[in-house]
Amino acid sequence: MKIENIIKLPSMPLAAPSYPNGVFRFINREYLTIVYETDPEAISSALPEPLVPDGSNTVLYEFIRMPDSSGFGDYTESGIVIPSKYNDEHVNFTTQMYLDNEAATFGGREVWGFPKKIGKPKLTVFEDTLTGILEYANVQVAIATMTYKHNNICQNSKQKDEILEQLSKKQVNLKIIPDVDGKPAIAQLVSYQLTDIDIKGAWSGSARLHLIPHVNAPVADFPVHKILNCIHVVADLTLPYGNVMYDYLNQ
Repeated sequence: MKIENIIKLPSMPLAAPSYPNGVFRFINREYLTIVYETDPEAISSALPEPLVPDGSNTVLYEFIRMPDSSGFGDYTESGIVIPSKYNDEHVNFTTQMYLDNEAATFGGREVWGFPKKIGKPKLTVFEDTLTGILEYANVQVAIATMTYKHNNICQNSKQKDEILEQLSKKQVNLKIIPDVDGKPAIAQLVSYQLTDIDIKGAWSGSARLHLIPHVNAPVADFPVHKILNCIHVVADLTLPYGNVMYDYLNQ
């Protein structure tokens, strides 16, 4: 293969690239998001400098079902997001993420720096309950339950705007890729913002979240003190390419 063709490849391997070039569109992306209070020490220890806690002592536990994702296909993911600050700007930092799709794992890590690991998350409706379960290494490490579509908040324009604002909020990942000698080739904070968001449905309700300690999926390092809010959202949206917000190797 000629050099000009090599550098046009979207990803490895040469014989069958793992994922195509973007931009990536998601149809009927479904969120179960639980906002809860946790230990401030856990938050501080999980945030890479120069990010700092936003002072709320809260994190977001998410289950996200993606049945139609251009380039990646059909998958589900689960993880923890920390509201934080970069200088005076409020951002969301993704600290853990587990999913069941190799293409989305490779692409998310290599392009945007998502902290993705292969796990077995599920988001399903069982009778009257929206249920999220994360399994890692044959152990259940997270169980989330929510009343199913009790309160339609799309009918409230203010609440719908708040959800749109939350989905549009700047997201930040820590992207670490080693060089062939084992030293870091890339060490960056990478930011991105979802675009072209069409909220198809949104509901609030009561929820519970149970986290089980696990050495390789340490979601329970953020203990649940008090659940503050829970929403269930279905939306179409676009994941564009991101930007380097902070380069650790050039400071």
